[in-house]
Amino acid sequence: MHRLTLTDIARALAAKQFSAEELTRNLLARIQQLDPQLNSFISLTEDLAVQQAKAADARRAAGENGALLGIPIAHKDLFCTQGIRTSCASKMLDTFIAPYDATVVSQLAAAGTVTLGKTNMDEFAMGSASESSYYGAVKNPWNLAHVPGGSSGGSAAAVAARLLPAATGSDTGGSIRQPAALTNLTGIKPTYGRVSRWGMIAFASSLDQGGPLARNAEDCALLLQAMAGFDPKDSTSVDEPVPDYSAGLNAGLQGLRIGLPREYFGPGLDPRIAELTQNVVKELEKLGAVVKDISLPTLQHGIAAYYVIAPAEASSNLSRFDGARFGHRCNDPQNLEDMYKRSRAEGFGSEVQRRILVGAYALSAGYYDAYYLQAQKIRRLIKNDFMTAFENVDVILGPTTPNTAWKIGENSDDPVAAYLEDVYTITANLAGLPGLSMPAGFVDGLPVGVQLLAPYFQEGRLLNVAHRYQQVSDWHQQSPAGF
Repeated sequence: MHRLTLTDIARALAAKQFSAEELTRNLLARIQQLDPQLNSFISLTEDLAVQQAKAADARRAAGENGALLGIPIAHKDLFCTQGIRTSCASKMLDTFIAPYDATVVSQLAAAGTVTLGKTNMDEFAMGSASESSYYGAVKNPWNLAHVPGGSSGGSAAAVAARLLPAATGSDTGGSIRQPAALTNLTGIKPTYGRVSRWGMIAFASSLDQGGPLARNAEDCALLLQAMAGFDPKDSTSVDEPVPDYSAGLNAGLQGLRIGLPREYFGPGLDPRIAELTQNVVKELEKLGAVVKDISLPTLQHGIAAYYVIAPAEASSNLSRFDGARFGHRCNDPQNLEDMYKRSRAEGFGSEVQRRILVGAYALSAGYYDAYYLQAQKIRRLIKNDFMTAFENVDVILGPTTPNTAWKIGENSDDPVAAYLEDVYTITANLAGLPGLSMPAGFVDGLPVGVQLLAPYFQEGRLLNVAHRYQQVSDWHQQSPAGF
């Protein structure tokens, strides 16, 4: 059962080859057996999962046949789940039991999904390796000595290891696409505002966006269909009709204009990844696509702008965690100031503290104009570059990451090295564009991903291109040895 894709499971459940309860118990046993190697889960919700599976079976027996009815998934541990610990992989929220469901959680539950648990991640989604978790680093199933990427590394590792068919993630600077690339999955970051952020614990509010991680584009289309839509509880949610993503998967690519930014293929990119990326381009050309060279001149400033804006928003969002209202509180504080200082020092890990300090500095009275304001101007220029490019092309293609997954601990003493791994992904968040990563091959036994970007609300186009490529390739069907 564990080798089936989400789409395969949906067909099997509809054909009554097995029940949702049988599948759920099978996968829970598999997680218990194999996850100690990976550390991809923070919490398992066995009782809830069996209860939801039985309910899904009852709904099918009554005549329902939804695509996600009885499908087991897991949620990244920053989506609030009522009555279940929602920790954000931080000591600060280690004991926090969410009093409500995030909109993403409730919408997927309404579609009939079965929640197996909450997945590990970088603390408060701050990181590119899923190493900063209070519960320990997540390991890449393709090589347990390597990272799975971040911050949605737990979701990615669990799906890649066939512990479950799909999982939710969030993407602030590449945190769905980058781990998808490093673990041989398909992951999509929707347009900003396409998926509700209500109940998703915020890192950087103008950048965060939820999305799915699965084995292929067909599965991602089914999940995104249930996740997307307007939410009046989220002031950043966009009231835009949600198309049928599955219906457009098989559309032809004849005449599709693909832009290749020359800035993606400069120094810093592993030449073997560049070659695999060009191989994808050749396959898409065989399917009828037309390739054009384009330029995104302000791409080089993306990392600098992102690592001012994101920490600035984080310093504001995380100010609520002070030991007074909820979250970790230090023992025996001498006074209010002592409680604030020690609670935050004990509750936050080093990467979170580093970003809070950077953000507070960038927002301070003497430096706001010099740093934060300038970063926002660069953000606008980056958006303008994309808008100019999309006047001449339909999608933009390039590598998702400049390198394959690095070894656990390799960049621990050099946070800037880890930041540079996001060079190709962060600009989509700064501009609010949809982006997708899909498997494109292997280098030294480690997966490589290719990224597709499209204009606003063109997620269907990304899924279409990825699906057509996956019909003529088999990289996405490869699975790690031992899992």
